[in-house]
This record gives sequence, structure tokens and C-alpha cells, in this order.
Amino acid sequence: MATKVQPAIDSAAGSEAPVPAAVAALITDAPVPHPTLLKTFGAMMAREFRVLGRNAPSTFIRAVMQPLLFAFVFAYVLPKIGSGFSAGSAGAGANAAGVNFATILVPGLMGSMFLMQGMFGTTMPLVMEFSWQRTIEDRALAPVPIRVLAIQKITAGAIQAFIGAAIVFPVVYWVHAPGQGPHIDVTNWFLLLVVMVFASTLTAAMGLWLGTVVDPRKIQMIFAVVLLPATMLGCVYYPWSALHVIRWLQILVLINPMVYMTEGLRAALTPQLGHMALWAIMLALVGGTFVFGALATRTFRNRVVS
Repeated sequence: MATKVQPAIDSAAGSEAPVPAAVAALITDAPVPHPTLLKTFGAMMAREFRVLGRNAPSTFIRAVMQPLLFAFVFAYVLPKIGSGFSAGSAGAGANAAGVNFATILVPGLMGSMFLMQGMFGTTMPLVMEFSWQRTIEDRALAPVPIRVLAIQKITAGAIQAFIGAAIVFPVVYWVHAPGQGPHIDVTNWFLLLVVMVFASTLTAAMGLWLGTVVDPRKIQMIFAVVLLPATMLGCVYYPWSALHVIRWLQILVLINPMVYMTEGLRAALTPQLGHMALWAIMLALVGGTFVFGALATRTFRNRVVS
């Protein structure tokens, strides 16, 4: 009996022998994947673009509806019925009195689109990803630090905000009554690009921060509480200099980031109108982008790992 069992034991022991050198060489020489931050970031952005392209019709309608309605009412309907506005009649404090309301409205509408599209583009996806299904955990498995995932979400939201604000130009240029078109005079394209980049990034960072500190079930209420006051008191329909007659309000609205977006756009698009000092605009936009970016990255990481 012992002589019959011994070969089985020997064969079992032989199966545990070291792997032959040829096989070990093949395993050693096999290419090892080395994912980089840039490649992974690009892959995540490609996914965002695919999702954006799949939802292009709804995204386009959402981006166009607000500026289209505002331009139709303020630049077409009101001038047609004899109730148009001008910088002089509105008390804008502009150097060029009599500028039509469409000229005042273009920077304001762009700032409004920055805020709405930037926050919507980052906050609403987070509501779905942090729901009970926790789909955010799949994204967190990417071979990059979580802060890179946060930066990618800010970048995706900023691109949506940039595109949404750029749509305002053709809408306002085409939708207006005869003689009521906006008078745009871009003398500094670099300033315009810088303002648009930082405005879009700032709103996306604010959206990511709100999406990670607010209960997803209350996000609709937050939009009503934040977006409406920010828009109405964000110098959308009037320059900041026009508030000099209400000094306390002129100072109070300085806590609104949208004021600096609209004033920066007025400095770049309609320099003939009064606007805030450029140093204050850039300090708020650049500083706010880094502050909210850091806050959003930290709260996003805490929310993912919790």
C-alpha cells in the first residue's frame, strides 16, 4: 500500500517545484502598465465629452433658453412697445449715455450663464453619483488621487460654463429689434479670455463645493436660495457703478462672486460703460477660483472616502 501512495506524494511534491526558467522569463519580461495622471485625466475627460455629446440636445436647449428669452423680451419686445431701456435712462453712470439695454445685458447674461451652467454642470452629476447607488465609487477606483478626480469634475463643469456663456453672443446679436443691437467693442481679447476662463472655473468649483457639503435631497432648495439672489443682485441688468445711489447695496453685493464676473466682462466687452477697477475684478476671480477650488477638492475627498 505504501509503495502505491509514494508516487502520488512524489508527483504532488513535484507539482510544487519552481517554475521553469523560460516561463519565469516570460512573466518577468511582460509589459507592465504604467498609468499616468495625464492619461487617466484625459480618459476621464473623454468620458465626460461622450456623455455631453449624448445629451447635446438637452444641454443646448438648457443653455440657450435663458439668454434667448431675456434677449427677446428686453431687446425686442420692450423696444417694440416703446419701453426700452438705455444706460442714460437707467442711471448707469456710464460715460456714453443713451447706450441701449442690449449692450448692458450682454455681459450680464454671460455672467448669468457662467453661474448657472458651471454650478449645474458639477452639482447635478454629483447628486446622482452620491445617491444610494454610490456610483462615485467606480470613478474613485481610477489609478489617480481623488483630488485629480475633483479637478477633472471642475474642468468638465468649467467647459460647460464656457460654452454656455459663449452661446450668448449669437443669441443677442440675432434677437433684437431694429436698431437695438448690442454695441460690443472688444479692445483686449486677452482680458476677455482670462475673465471667461476664471469665471467658468470659479462657478464650477463653487458647484462642486455645494454638491459635496449639501444634502442631495435639498439641492433644489439651494439652487433657489443661491442662484436667484446671485442673479438678481449680480449686476446682470445694470452696471455696478449704477448702484452708487444705493451705497449700502453697492457695498453689500461685493460678496457676490457674480458681480466680478459681469464687471470683468463689461471691462472686456463694453469698456465704454462704467465698470469696477480691473485689479479688484481679477483679485476676486483668481483668488476665488483657488479658494473654492481648494475647498471643493477637500470636501469632495472627504465625501468620497466617508
